Amino acid sequence: MFTQSPLLTQAYSCWNWKCALLSATVRSLVYLAAMARTGVRGSIAVVVVEIVYVTLTAGVYAGMQQKALGLRARWLGNLIVVLGVPGLAQALDWLAHRLTGATATGRATLAVSLFAGLSALFHLHVMRNGVFLTGTGRSLVDDFRRMPRLIAGFVAKPIALLVALTSDVGHAIESEIAS
Repeated sequence: MFTQSPLLTQAYSCWNWKCALLSATVRSLVYLAAMARTGVRGSIAVVVVEIVYVTLTAGVYAGMQQKALGLRARWLGNLIVVLGVPGLAQALDWLAHRLTGATATGRATLAVSLFAGLSALFHLHVMRNGVFLTGTGRSLVDDFRRMPRLIAGFVAKPIALLVALTSDVGHAIESEIAS
């Protein structure tokens, strides 16, 4: 009978295959698009390194983010999801490219870093709404069915915050004038 080591069990419990699959696909496309116009030799090597590296690591990073959602201090979990894990991932991604000699252009690195920041905010939004989580019994197809509503909510959130902020400022000004 095959027994699994506690280390492998722990590592697998942190693996989020849904995010690994999606991250490797999308990040590689972002790199390819950012480097396509530069005509840099080795663009394919950069993309291959990205596919291999992200496939191996993105599931662990997303698993770390998923575990951070369970922290008692919600603000700390949010901070880990949006800054901690993506910062670690970007630093190690940069190192992987340097070590393999498939270094990306500054433009590609900036594009992927901006994408990673936006992606982290989106991960927080969808994970807090129960999507792209593993171990929940929900399939990837079920997650995709919920995406239109979640995307609309993600896009609408900054608009709603801006409206609330301008409304609060307007009320403060009216109150000050009335006094």
